Amino acid sequence: MISMDKLHRLPRNMIEKRVILIGNYAPDQQQSMNRFAEMLARNFLNRGISSEIWRPPVVLGKLTNSPHRGIGKWLGYVDKFLLFPVTLGLNTLIDPSVRYHIGDHSNAMYLSVLPRFRTSITCHDVLAIRGAIGHEDAVCRASWTGKVLQWLIKRALLRSPKLATVSYLTMEHLRELKEDESRQPDWRVIYNALNANFLPLSNTQCQRILGPDFVHQRPFILHVGTNLARKNRRLLIDLTVKLGDRWKGDIVFAGKSMDTGLRSYAEQLGVLSRIKEFPDVSHDALVALYSSCAALIFPSLSEGFGWPVIEAQACRAPVIASSVAPMPEIGGDGALYATPDQPEQFAEQFLKLENKSFRERLVQEGLNNVSRFSGDLMTSNYIDLIFSNLGN
Repeated sequence: MISMDKLHRLPRNMIEKRVILIGNYAPDQQQSMNRFAEMLARNFLNRGISSEIWRPPVVLGKLTNSPHRGIGKWLGYVDKFLLFPVTLGLNTLIDPSVRYHIGDHSNAMYLSVLPRFRTSITCHDVLAIRGAIGHEDAVCRASWTGKVLQWLIKRALLRSPKLATVSYLTMEHLRELKEDESRQPDWRVIYNALNANFLPLSNTQCQRILGPDFVHQRPFILHVGTNLARKNRRLLIDLTVKLGDRWKGDIVFAGKSMDTGLRSYAEQLGVLSRIKEFPDVSHDALVALYSSCAALIFPSLSEGFGWPVIEAQACRAPVIASSVAPMPEIGGDGALYATPDQPEQFAEQFLKLENKSFRERLVQEGLNNVSRFSGDLMTSNYIDLIFSNLGN
Protein backbone atom coordinates (compact mmCIF):
# COMPACT_ATOMS: atom_id res chain seq x y z
CA MET A 1 0.00 0.00 0.00
CA ILE A 2 1.18 3.52 -0.84
CA SER A 3 -0.36 6.79 0.29
CA MET A 4 -0.79 8.89 -2.85
CA ASP A 5 -1.65 12.52 -3.50
CA LYS A 6 -3.53 12.45 -6.80
CA LEU A 7 -4.19 16.14 -7.20
CA HIS A 8 -1.54 16.59 -9.86
CA ARG A 9 -2.23 13.77 -12.31
CA LEU A 10 -3.11 14.53 -15.90
CA PRO A 11 -5.52 12.39 -17.94
CA ARG A 12 -3.77 9.40 -19.50
CA ASN A 13 -4.28 10.69 -23.02
CA MET A 14 -2.39 13.88 -22.14
CA ILE A 15 0.63 12.25 -20.49
CA GLU A 16 3.99 12.64 -22.22
CA LYS A 17 6.17 12.67 -19.12
CA ARG A 18 5.41 11.41 -15.61
CA VAL A 19 7.18 12.06 -12.31
CA ILE A 20 6.52 10.33 -9.01
CA LEU A 21 7.56 12.52 -6.08
CA ILE A 22 8.47 10.61 -2.94
CA GLY A 23 7.07 12.59 -0.01
CA ASN A 24 7.30 12.43 3.76
CA TYR A 25 5.53 10.34 6.37
CA ALA A 26 2.50 12.37 7.48
CA PRO A 27 2.95 12.00 11.29
CA ASP A 28 6.43 13.54 11.04
CA GLN A 29 4.76 16.88 10.18
CA GLN A 30 7.64 18.06 8.01
CA GLN A 31 5.75 21.14 6.84
CA SER A 32 8.50 22.74 4.77
CA MET A 33 9.25 19.43 3.02
CA ASN A 34 5.55 18.87 2.36
CA ARG A 35 5.28 22.34 0.81
CA PHE A 36 8.37 21.66 -1.27
CA ALA A 37 6.86 18.46 -2.71
CA GLU A 38 3.54 20.19 -3.37
CA MET A 39 5.34 23.06 -5.10
CA LEU A 40 7.21 20.70 -7.41
CA ALA A 41 4.05 18.73 -8.23
CA ARG A 42 2.10 21.91 -8.97
CA ASN A 43 4.88 23.36 -11.13
CA PHE A 44 5.31 20.14 -13.08
CA LEU A 45 1.58 20.08 -13.80
CA ASN A 46 1.82 23.63 -15.17
CA ARG A 47 4.52 22.37 -17.56
CA GLY A 48 2.29 19.52 -18.77
CA ILE A 49 4.11 16.85 -16.77
CA SER A 50 1.90 14.47 -14.83
CA SER A 51 3.01 14.14 -11.22
CA GLU A 52 1.78 12.71 -7.97
CA ILE A 53 3.20 12.37 -4.48
CA TRP A 54 3.70 8.96 -2.91
CA ARG A 55 4.06 8.89 0.86
CA PRO A 56 4.66 6.07 3.35
CA PRO A 57 1.22 4.96 4.56
CA VAL A 58 0.52 5.20 8.28
CA VAL A 59 0.02 1.57 9.29
CA LEU A 60 1.62 0.79 12.66
CA GLY A 61 1.81 4.50 13.37
CA LYS A 62 -1.94 4.48 13.93
CA LEU A 63 -1.39 2.50 17.13
CA THR A 64 0.13 5.44 19.02
CA ASN A 65 -0.67 9.03 19.89
CA SER A 66 3.04 9.87 20.34
CA PRO A 67 4.66 9.52 16.92
CA HIS A 68 7.85 11.39 17.83
CA ARG A 69 9.00 9.55 20.94
CA GLY A 70 9.17 6.14 22.56
CA ILE A 71 7.43 3.24 20.88
CA GLY A 72 5.64 5.61 18.50
CA LYS A 73 8.95 6.68 16.97
CA TRP A 74 9.96 3.06 16.38
CA LEU A 75 6.58 2.14 14.89
CA GLY A 76 7.04 5.04 12.50
CA TYR A 77 10.46 3.68 11.51
CA VAL A 78 8.83 0.34 10.65
CA ASP A 79 6.23 2.11 8.47
CA LYS A 80 8.84 4.25 6.73
CA PHE A 81 11.85 2.01 6.37
CA LEU A 82 10.51 -1.56 6.34
CA LEU A 83 6.95 -1.59 4.99
CA PHE A 84 7.07 1.31 2.52
CA PRO A 85 10.24 0.25 0.64
CA VAL A 86 8.73 -3.16 -0.12
CA THR A 87 5.58 -1.76 -1.72
CA LEU A 88 7.55 1.08 -3.30
CA GLY A 89 9.88 -1.34 -5.04
CA LEU A 90 6.99 -3.43 -6.33
CA ASN A 91 5.14 -0.41 -7.70
CA THR A 92 8.16 0.78 -9.67
CA LEU A 93 7.87 -2.32 -11.88
CA ILE A 94 4.55 -1.14 -13.34
CA ASP A 95 5.81 1.53 -15.76
CA PRO A 96 9.48 1.57 -16.86
CA SER A 97 9.20 5.09 -18.27
CA VAL A 98 8.34 6.88 -15.00
CA ARG A 99 10.92 9.11 -13.32
CA TYR A 100 11.18 9.35 -9.54
CA HIS A 101 12.33 12.22 -7.37
CA ILE A 102 12.88 12.06 -3.61
CA GLY A 103 12.16 15.51 -2.22
CA ASP A 104 13.88 15.13 1.16
CA HIS A 105 17.37 13.74 1.71
CA SER A 106 16.24 12.13 4.98
CA ASN A 107 14.44 9.59 2.76
CA ALA A 108 17.62 8.70 0.87
CA MET A 109 17.33 5.02 1.84
CA TYR A 110 14.51 4.68 -0.72
CA LEU A 111 17.14 5.06 -3.45
CA SER A 112 18.01 1.38 -2.98
CA VAL A 113 14.57 0.22 -4.20
CA LEU A 114 14.03 2.77 -6.97
CA PRO A 115 15.40 2.58 -10.54
CA ARG A 116 18.95 3.90 -10.23
CA PHE A 117 19.18 6.12 -13.32
CA ARG A 118 15.53 7.17 -13.30
CA THR A 119 15.68 8.49 -9.74
CA SER A 120 16.99 11.78 -8.38
CA ILE A 121 16.98 13.39 -4.93
CA THR A 122 17.15 16.82 -3.30
CA CYS A 123 19.63 17.31 -0.45
CA HIS A 124 18.48 20.29 1.61
CA ASP A 125 21.38 20.12 4.07
CA VAL A 126 23.92 17.76 5.59
CA LEU A 127 23.78 19.30 9.06
CA ALA A 128 22.53 16.18 10.86
CA ILE A 129 25.02 13.99 8.98
CA ARG A 130 27.92 16.30 9.86
CA GLY A 131 26.72 16.56 13.45
CA ALA A 132 26.56 12.78 13.74
CA ILE A 133 30.20 12.39 12.68
CA GLY A 134 31.46 15.06 15.05
CA HIS A 135 31.42 18.41 13.21
CA GLU A 136 30.60 20.86 16.00
CA ASP A 137 29.87 23.72 13.59
CA ALA A 138 26.73 21.86 12.45
CA VAL A 139 25.25 22.39 15.94
CA CYS A 140 23.28 19.14 15.57
CA ARG A 141 23.80 16.57 18.27
CA ALA A 142 22.79 12.98 17.63
CA SER A 143 21.96 10.01 19.85
CA TRP A 144 23.54 6.65 19.03
CA THR A 145 20.44 5.66 17.05
CA GLY A 146 20.55 9.02 15.30
CA LYS A 147 24.16 8.39 14.34
CA VAL A 148 23.19 5.06 12.78
CA LEU A 149 20.31 6.69 10.88
CA GLN A 150 22.54 9.50 9.58
CA TRP A 151 25.18 6.97 8.49
CA LEU A 152 22.55 5.17 6.44
CA ILE A 153 21.35 8.45 4.92
CA LYS A 154 24.92 9.52 4.09
CA ARG A 155 25.74 6.14 2.53
CA ALA A 156 22.67 6.30 0.28
CA LEU A 157 23.16 9.97 -0.69
CA LEU A 158 26.77 9.55 -1.75
CA ARG A 159 25.76 6.75 -4.12
CA SER A 160 23.05 8.78 -5.82
CA PRO A 161 23.85 9.38 -9.51
CA LYS A 162 21.45 12.35 -9.83
CA LEU A 163 21.22 14.84 -6.98
CA ALA A 164 20.40 18.49 -6.34
CA THR A 165 21.58 20.56 -3.38
CA VAL A 166 19.85 23.81 -2.45
CA SER A 167 23.03 25.83 -1.87
CA TYR A 168 26.69 25.78 -2.84
CA LEU A 169 27.57 25.33 0.83
CA THR A 170 25.54 22.12 0.99
CA MET A 171 27.20 20.88 -2.20
CA GLU A 172 30.62 21.64 -0.71
CA HIS A 173 29.76 19.77 2.49
CA LEU A 174 28.43 16.80 0.55
CA ARG A 175 31.50 16.56 -1.68
CA GLU A 176 33.72 16.68 1.42
CA LEU A 177 32.03 13.45 2.53
CA LYS A 178 32.50 11.72 -0.82
CA GLU A 179 35.49 9.37 -0.79
CA ASP A 180 35.23 7.84 -4.27
CA GLU A 181 35.87 10.62 -6.78
CA SER A 182 36.21 8.17 -9.67
CA ARG A 183 32.45 8.21 -10.18
CA GLN A 184 31.11 11.23 -12.05
CA PRO A 185 27.54 11.71 -10.82
CA ASP A 186 25.18 14.41 -12.05
CA TRP A 187 25.13 16.62 -8.97
CA ARG A 188 23.83 20.19 -9.32
CA VAL A 189 22.98 23.20 -7.18
CA ILE A 190 19.32 24.13 -7.68
CA TYR A 191 18.12 26.94 -5.47
CA ASN A 192 14.76 26.64 -3.75
CA ALA A 193 11.97 28.92 -4.84
CA LEU A 194 9.41 30.51 -2.56
CA ASN A 195 6.98 27.70 -1.79
CA ALA A 196 3.93 29.94 -1.31
CA ASN A 197 2.75 33.47 -2.06
CA PHE A 198 4.88 35.99 -0.16
CA LEU A 199 3.90 39.56 -1.03
CA PRO A 200 3.97 42.78 1.04
CA LEU A 201 0.67 43.58 2.77
CA SER A 202 -0.69 47.00 3.61
CA ASN A 203 -1.12 48.16 7.18
CA THR A 204 -4.88 47.67 6.83
CA GLN A 205 -4.41 44.08 5.67
CA CYS A 206 -2.02 43.37 8.54
CA GLN A 207 -4.56 44.79 11.03
CA ARG A 208 -7.26 42.53 9.64
CA ILE A 209 -5.07 39.42 9.99
CA LEU A 210 -3.19 40.16 13.22
CA GLY A 211 -5.72 42.43 14.91
CA PRO A 212 -5.58 46.22 15.30
CA ASP A 213 -4.34 46.01 18.89
CA PHE A 214 -1.25 44.07 17.82
CA VAL A 215 -0.43 46.28 14.82
CA HIS A 216 -0.84 49.50 16.81
CA GLN A 217 1.44 48.36 19.63
CA ARG A 218 5.18 48.87 19.72
CA PRO A 219 7.38 47.94 16.75
CA PHE A 220 8.87 44.46 16.82
CA ILE A 221 11.77 42.40 15.56
CA LEU A 222 10.83 39.00 14.19
CA HIS A 223 12.33 35.53 14.32
CA VAL A 224 10.86 32.65 12.32
CA GLY A 225 11.92 29.16 13.36
CA THR A 226 12.16 26.76 16.28
CA ASN A 227 13.99 26.37 19.59
CA LEU A 228 16.79 24.26 18.11
CA ALA A 229 20.16 25.45 19.39
CA ARG A 230 21.38 26.21 15.86
CA LYS A 231 18.48 28.67 15.35
CA ASN A 232 20.09 30.87 18.04
CA ARG A 233 16.89 32.50 19.34
CA ARG A 234 18.71 33.84 22.38
CA LEU A 235 20.42 36.36 20.13
CA LEU A 236 17.18 38.34 19.80
CA ILE A 237 16.96 38.62 23.58
CA ASP A 238 20.60 39.68 23.81
CA LEU A 239 20.07 42.15 20.95
CA THR A 240 17.15 43.77 22.74
CA VAL A 241 19.23 44.15 25.93
CA LYS A 242 22.18 45.60 23.97
CA LEU A 243 19.91 48.19 22.31
CA GLY A 244 18.73 49.37 25.73
CA ASP A 245 17.03 52.76 25.62
CA ARG A 246 17.90 53.21 21.94
CA TRP A 247 15.01 50.91 20.98
CA LYS A 248 12.12 49.81 23.14
CA GLY A 249 10.22 47.55 20.79
CA ASP A 250 9.15 43.94 21.21
CA ILE A 251 10.31 40.50 20.07
CA VAL A 252 8.06 38.14 18.12
CA PHE A 253 8.87 34.43 17.91
CA ALA A 254 6.92 32.74 15.12
CA GLY A 255 6.92 29.01 14.49
CA LYS A 256 7.25 27.40 17.92
CA SER A 257 6.57 28.51 21.49
CA MET A 258 9.58 29.25 23.63
CA ASP A 259 10.99 26.34 25.58
CA THR A 260 11.56 26.55 29.33
CA GLY A 261 15.22 27.50 29.00
CA LEU A 262 14.59 30.40 26.64
CA ARG A 263 11.67 31.66 28.72
CA SER A 264 13.78 31.61 31.88
CA TYR A 265 16.59 33.43 30.08
CA ALA A 266 14.24 36.18 28.91
CA GLU A 267 12.81 36.54 32.43
CA GLN A 268 16.30 36.70 33.92
CA LEU A 269 17.23 39.57 31.57
CA GLY A 270 13.96 41.41 32.19
CA VAL A 271 12.50 41.24 28.66
CA LEU A 272 9.92 38.45 29.00
CA SER A 273 7.05 40.96 28.99
CA ARG A 274 8.25 42.26 25.63
CA ILE A 275 8.03 38.87 23.88
CA LYS A 276 5.02 37.74 21.83
CA GLU A 277 4.62 34.29 20.37
CA PHE A 278 2.89 32.95 17.26
CA PRO A 279 3.15 29.15 17.55
CA ASP A 280 1.85 27.16 14.57
CA VAL A 281 1.57 30.45 12.70
CA SER A 282 -0.72 30.43 9.65
CA HIS A 283 0.64 31.46 6.27
CA ASP A 284 -1.47 34.65 6.23
CA ALA A 285 -0.28 35.61 9.70
CA LEU A 286 3.33 34.91 8.75
CA VAL A 287 3.10 37.18 5.70
CA ALA A 288 1.51 39.88 7.88
CA LEU A 289 4.33 39.57 10.41
CA TYR A 290 6.97 39.88 7.70
CA SER A 291 5.13 42.88 6.24
CA SER A 292 4.89 44.78 9.53
CA CYS A 293 8.10 43.93 11.41
CA ALA A 294 10.95 46.36 12.01
CA ALA A 295 13.30 43.64 10.75
CA LEU A 296 13.66 39.90 10.43
CA ILE A 297 16.55 38.79 12.63
CA PHE A 298 17.93 35.47 11.38
CA PRO A 299 21.03 34.66 13.48
CA SER A 300 21.31 30.91 12.74
CA LEU A 301 24.55 29.13 13.57
CA SER A 302 24.00 26.65 10.74
CA GLU A 303 21.50 26.24 7.88
CA GLY A 304 21.19 24.44 4.60
CA PHE A 305 19.31 27.26 2.86
CA GLY A 306 17.35 29.70 5.05
CA TRP A 307 13.88 30.15 3.56
CA PRO A 308 12.82 32.96 5.98
CA VAL A 309 15.49 35.24 4.50
CA ILE A 310 13.91 35.34 1.04
CA GLU A 311 10.36 35.15 2.41
CA ALA A 312 10.99 38.32 4.40
CA GLN A 313 12.68 40.05 1.47
CA ALA A 314 9.66 39.25 -0.74
CA CYS A 315 7.46 40.98 1.85
CA ARG A 316 9.68 44.11 1.95
CA ALA A 317 11.07 43.35 5.40
CA PRO A 318 14.65 44.40 6.19
CA VAL A 319 16.76 41.34 6.97
CA ILE A 320 19.71 41.04 9.35
CA ALA A 321 21.16 37.55 9.14
CA SER A 322 24.08 35.55 10.43
CA SER A 323 27.31 36.02 8.50
CA VAL A 324 27.81 32.24 8.55
CA ALA A 325 27.36 30.50 5.18
CA PRO A 326 25.01 29.98 3.43
CA MET A 327 23.13 33.06 4.65
CA PRO A 328 25.18 35.56 2.57
CA GLU A 329 24.83 33.24 -0.43
CA ILE A 330 21.04 33.29 -0.09
CA GLY A 331 20.46 36.86 1.14
CA GLY A 332 22.89 38.48 -1.28
CA ASP A 333 23.12 42.26 -1.20
CA GLY A 334 19.56 42.48 0.11
CA ALA A 335 20.45 41.74 3.73
CA LEU A 336 22.79 42.93 6.47
CA TYR A 337 25.04 40.42 8.23
CA ALA A 338 26.60 40.03 11.66
CA THR A 339 28.54 37.40 13.59
CA PRO A 340 25.94 35.15 15.27
CA ASP A 341 27.54 35.25 18.72
CA GLN A 342 27.98 39.05 18.70
CA PRO A 343 24.69 40.79 19.65
CA GLU A 344 26.45 44.15 19.58
CA GLN A 345 27.09 43.67 15.85
CA PHE A 346 23.42 42.92 15.28
CA ALA A 347 22.54 46.04 17.30
CA GLU A 348 24.86 48.15 15.15
CA GLN A 349 23.31 46.81 11.95
CA PHE A 350 19.78 47.25 13.28
CA LEU A 351 20.34 50.90 14.16
CA LYS A 352 21.36 51.58 10.55
CA LEU A 353 17.71 50.97 9.62
CA GLU A 354 16.72 54.20 11.36
CA ASN A 355 17.99 55.96 8.25
CA LYS A 356 14.91 55.81 6.00
CA SER A 357 16.79 56.06 2.71
CA PHE A 358 19.22 53.32 3.79
CA ARG A 359 16.32 51.12 4.88
CA GLU A 360 14.51 51.62 1.57
CA ARG A 361 17.64 50.80 -0.45
CA LEU A 362 18.10 47.59 1.53
CA VAL A 363 14.46 46.61 1.05
CA GLN A 364 14.73 47.21 -2.71
CA GLU A 365 17.92 45.16 -2.89
CA GLY A 366 16.03 42.40 -1.08
CA LEU A 367 13.25 42.46 -3.66
CA ASN A 368 15.85 42.32 -6.43
CA ASN A 369 17.52 39.37 -4.73
CA VAL A 370 14.30 37.34 -4.56
CA SER A 371 14.20 37.20 -8.36
CA ARG A 372 17.07 34.69 -8.19
CA PHE A 373 14.71 32.19 -6.59
CA SER A 374 11.92 32.03 -9.16
CA GLY A 375 9.66 29.02 -9.44
CA ASP A 376 10.07 28.91 -13.22
CA LEU A 377 13.85 28.70 -13.01
CA MET A 378 13.77 26.08 -10.27
CA THR A 379 11.24 23.97 -12.20
CA SER A 380 13.26 24.11 -15.41
CA ASN A 381 16.38 23.03 -13.55
CA TYR A 382 14.59 20.10 -11.91
CA ILE A 383 13.05 18.94 -15.19
CA ASP A 384 16.51 18.99 -16.75
CA LEU A 385 17.94 16.93 -13.88
CA ILE A 386 15.08 14.45 -13.56
CA PHE A 387 14.86 13.69 -17.29
CA SER A 388 18.61 13.60 -17.95
CA ASN A 389 19.76 10.30 -19.43
CA LEU A 390 22.75 9.67 -17.20
CA GLY A 391 23.70 6.00 -17.35
CA ASN A 392 21.40 5.14 -20.25
